[in-house]
Amino acid sequence: MKPALAFRHPDYPKSWQHLPNGDLIVTNINQALAAWWPKFFGYHMLKIGALSGEIDCADSPIKHQLTLTNELKSADIVAEIDDLPLLEHSVDVCVLAHALEFSLDPHHVVREANRVLIPNGYLVITGFNPFSLVGFNQFIPYRRNQTPWNERLFSPMRVKDWLHLMGFEIQLDKRLLHSSLAGQLTQGAFSYHWHNIAARYFPSLGSVYVIVAKKRVLPLTPIKAKWQLRPRFEPVKVPTMNSSNKTIKKLNK
Repeated sequence: MKPALAFRHPDYPKSWQHLPNGDLIVTNINQALAAWWPKFFGYHMLKIGALSGEIDCADSPIKHQLTLTNELKSADIVAEIDDLPLLEHSVDVCVLAHALEFSLDPHHVVREANRVLIPNGYLVITGFNPFSLVGFNQFIPYRRNQTPWNERLFSPMRVKDWLHLMGFEIQLDKRLLHSSLAGQLTQGAFSYHWHNIAARYFPSLGSVYVIVAKKRVLPLTPIKAKWQLRPRFEPVKVPTMNSSNKTIKKLNK
């Protein structure tokens, strides 16, 4: 398996409009997550990256929502996504929308999100599925140098392996948009029927994946040693000098 490190600095998009059919992608992501935002409770939500900042979280009861990017224009916190300037266990929900394929060390990005999440907090991850029609674009010469096909795409299976190793429990694993996402997608009858058929018979081949994971931290219970029956300590009675002298005197009498 190839390492997750990137060999050049990725060109992170500043908005969904900078991605092919970005408006359609974010609309489908919002629809997939609409039922989950009311389930997230807490005090702080962190949206990591500019794309995460544009995810619609209006239905979430968490009112304090912060966006972290490396640019001042669209950020509440200016920092790198792989070096979060936050305390450990300080955030209730983290959102990573299409951030892994545009980072130097995606595995470290997930570890940083895990560090700042509280126990039983939620992590939301979206990305492009390489085992789909989107992945075939990387084999087409005139597309492989275009965004996002020129970046490293990570399969949802590999992302879930990272999460399992960190103790996360997968709550949602969904695929969206069975399309190459190249060119202007139409909303005609053919496209509608094709997406319905593909979602029914090829659910794992969706071009975009949405993962919701819950951070599980098991309490450490000390294991007490079992009781063992030990022989009772009874010192041996040894006659002292006084008792021996008394015995000699009695014998002399």
